Amino acid sequence: MTASTPMLVTFFIYILGMIFIGFIAWRSTKNFDDYILGGRSLGSFVTALSAGASDMSGWLLMGLPGAIFIAGISESWIAIGLTLGAYVNWKLVAGRLRVHTEANDNALTLPDYFTGRFEDKSRVLRIISALVILVFFTIYCASGVVAGARLFESTFGMSYETALWAGAAATILYTFIGGFLAVSWTDTVQASLMIFALILTPVIVILAIGGLDDSLEVIKQKSIDNVDMLKGLNVMAIISLMGWGLGYFGQPHILARFMAADSHHTIVHARRISMIWMVLCLAGAVAVGFFGIAYFSNNPQLAAAVDQNSERVFIELAQLLFNPWIAGVLLSAILAAVMSTLSCQLLVCSSAITEDLYKAFLRKGASQKELVWVGRAMVLAVALVAIALASNPQNRVLGLVSYAWAGFGAAFGPVVLFSVMWSRMTRNGALAGMIIGALTVIVWKHFGWLGLYEIIPGFIFGSIGIVLFSLLGKAPSRDMLQRFNAANARYHSAPPSSLQTD
Repeated sequence: MTASTPMLVTFFIYILGMIFIGFIAWRSTKNFDDYILGGRSLGSFVTALSAGASDMSGWLLMGLPGAIFIAGISESWIAIGLTLGAYVNWKLVAGRLRVHTEANDNALTLPDYFTGRFEDKSRVLRIISALVILVFFTIYCASGVVAGARLFESTFGMSYETALWAGAAATILYTFIGGFLAVSWTDTVQASLMIFALILTPVIVILAIGGLDDSLEVIKQKSIDNVDMLKGLNVMAIISLMGWGLGYFGQPHILARFMAADSHHTIVHARRISMIWMVLCLAGAVAVGFFGIAYFSNNPQLAAAVDQNSERVFIELAQLLFNPWIAGVLLSAILAAVMSTLSCQLLVCSSAITEDLYKAFLRKGASQKELVWVGRAMVLAVALVAIALASNPQNRVLGLVSYAWAGFGAAFGPVVLFSVMWSRMTRNGALAGMIIGALTVIVWKHFGWLGLYEIIPGFIFGSIGIVLFSLLGKAPSRDMLQRFNAANARYHSAPPSSLQTD
């Protein structure tokens, strides 16, 4: 199905709007701190929605509905695990990380934070963590490029090769120009668009079938297993799906939002906003895939595209059921999801290369202007590598995301969590946790033992490594303990009277 003129116009206006925001942010970007973390100036609303939008990539509107469409409601265990993981991450990590990064040399990046937090004079932590970011984020970026290419391919009738470049171009442009502020402001717009699309679409699908009862009856008639939460799942499979929630503790693009909040006190309000947004979006995505089963069962003559690739279920429903102008807005939501996450990932990769490798090892005296331009150049470089990785038309969004998500969750998750919760943690513990977590994911993914999602053993073994190597080695220095205790006391301090307490 190719796009009509209204859909083309809608897409064009949306993309121009995002680029315009990029130019506004460019005028507010004075130095590298602004380019990477927006000068730590995000309020609770922008923090909440940008964290949500940067998390929920094209996977939300393509991967998850596609999985539900194929396997039924049993795939929603992923959504349950993600919701629980996100809440715990907001509750335990968000505010603490905001305080601890500022207390440790005003760290702008995770490698920067690890180096300061653990007084790593050797800078091995910086190198290892920067390399982990580059490896797994390049794969993650590729998933965003694939999702964008699928959207442009099916909407505009482009070849996959052309769609790769068309889908990535706008994201690269506004990230290149505006940096973190552009990414955060556009994320807020994009999060609003995503929740609109994910609430409206399943409602219209249900009405098109004849109501909720009729929809459920059609789904059951096709296969009663579609409404079984335990369909084909053993305990290990459920644990694997729920285990996705562990990934939140280690995702640099989400953690960067916490670091950029204007105060750790605003995190309380941001958490409430973000969790409401997330629950509604995940429920909507599950509903799109679930009720899509009923729609295409009733209209098998329209099901060729989704039978070929289930990840197109949202795209096909939007085009079939809505006026072209509305369809254009809904499909822009996929582009919003792709652009919001891809832009964050490009920026984190850029900051890892610029702050943690270029400035740290090559140009310690580099000016702020030089660092901003090196950061922009690295955005382009990483984007080109991601496009190259995404060039295989057989790539699936969910598969690419699951590997990168596990890599970050296991390599960084335990390190971040312990670093803000446990004063006795040491440099060797952090290094052991990071390496053991990352290697476990790579090896477990290759062998597929027990049918268990690789993030779970990676997180467990990484945590054990942190505790063992911290306790067996030299205790933290007095300065390290004082910084930790001061940051911890600040985190627990009473908020200003203008802010509601938690």
